[in-house]
Amino acid sequence: MMNRKKVLEVKNLSTEFNTDDGVVHAVNGISYDLYEGEALGIVGESGCGKSVSVLSVMKLLEEPPAKIQADEVLFLGRDMLELSRTELREIRGSQMAMVFQDPMTSLNPVLSIGFQLAESYLLHTDLSRAEARERSVELLKLVGIPDAARRMEDFPHQLSGGMRQRVMIAMGLACNPSLLIADEPTTALDVTIQAQIIELVKELQEELGMALIWITHDLGVVAELAERVLVMYAGYIVEEAGVIDLFESPAHPYTEALLGSLPRLDEEESGPLDAIEGLPPDLHQLPPGCPFYARCEYRLEKCLRERPPLLDVGERHRAACWVDVSTGEER
Repeated sequence: MMNRKKVLEVKNLSTEFNTDDGVVHAVNGISYDLYEGEALGIVGESGCGKSVSVLSVMKLLEEPPAKIQADEVLFLGRDMLELSRTELREIRGSQMAMVFQDPMTSLNPVLSIGFQLAESYLLHTDLSRAEARERSVELLKLVGIPDAARRMEDFPHQLSGGMRQRVMIAMGLACNPSLLIADEPTTALDVTIQAQIIELVKELQEELGMALIWITHDLGVVAELAERVLVMYAGYIVEEAGVIDLFESPAHPYTEALLGSLPRLDEEESGPLDAIEGLPPDLHQLPPGCPFYARCEYRLEKCLRERPPLLDVGERHRAACWVDVSTGEER
């Protein structure tokens, strides 16, 4: 990592929402770096703050009701939280792009695929409409859409779910971004199409050398795609590790429980899957100590009172836990 340039530096990012029921603390002081060409996975169960954290980085949340605070969110050296709306529009879609979960709600149903693809070029480059169309056809070919020139005239409803997601990836890649953020882009697709999309993104990332953030609740996807993983729980990062370290030696009870709930193909006798008992804490009223306390089998009295910071547990491996899960003893 030392000779790679930092693309993104997130320092102490918090996001909360004012609602009729009170303040929802969705993201709670997270920090991480991302380097060029690196693939970072962000995992955790629904409602843990994965999507809100990247929407905050891109400044795509309506303020209010959202309130985004951070020491800094540096993208290629510029603080995203200090930029004007015009400056943000110049960055989003050109240097930083996002692929959303459901392409049917992200694509405009009354505009052709070709029109929507060409729009990125017309907004962010000096290309003419004819040149933008030509580039758009090339992009559709790049993401594996057959008969690309004819497909330019199609509307979103004329494409399958997998094809629509390929179009969304093409739109994200249109201006060769330094960072592509993919927010659970394969969730609504069947497993064979999921595998094709993941393979496509891996190939494109290697070919284009861009940084990638892949948000998912599927640890199998993370194992396939990511170099490094952030595990989120109740708006906090509870573990950060290289992908091999995370699977071989999880250092947080939540990560260990997540891995324990996965079906295994490498064991002859696999019993019932382990469930994580209980529920995540109420984000309106976070507990003073560890947010995983109520569901944790390793909990100490100290965990109820003091929330553990991210502690170094190995090389580029940190976990927010007072207990060494390999021994069951306090760190």
